[in-house]
Amino acid sequence: MTPRLLTFHYTLRDVAGRVLDTSRAGEPKPFLEGAGQIIEGLEEPLRQMTVGETRQIVVPPERGYGRREADLVQKVSKVRLPVADIKVGEQFQTGPDRQAPVVTVVAIEGDEVMLDANHPLAGQELHFEVELVTARAATRAELQQARIPT
Repeated sequence: MTPRLLTFHYTLRDVAGRVLDTSRAGEPKPFLEGAGQIIEGLEEPLRQMTVGETRQIVVPPERGYGRREADLVQKVSKVRLPVADIKVGEQFQTGPDRQAPVVTVVAIEGDEVMLDANHPLAGQELHFEVELVTARAATRAELQQARIPT
């Protein structure tokens, strides 16, 4: 069966009900089934929905951005960083490759900086309200771009 290209609107909330992100102000978000473009805990229910359907989906950390890993928080010397002026809360990619980890500056202590390579939503239960907007067979070009065998 040919994978489908699905589009959906979402509102993401934390366990306290605060809105963390939403697509409602813009276009629905597209993703190709099976291409790993969205988290597993969201893709699976979306694949089972019908166009126009709305659902509440709770995604545990294991099916979202994973559990927080203490070994992904490290102290490094400022001179090793690719940027000169940094502030707590800033994020940057650790290398030129698109797949290089993104780190968040969590503390600055003199000449040392504490960096966290965990995803900002790691360890959190995610509460989504989603609406499936469209679903259609993916084109050959879309499959090739996502490196899915045709």
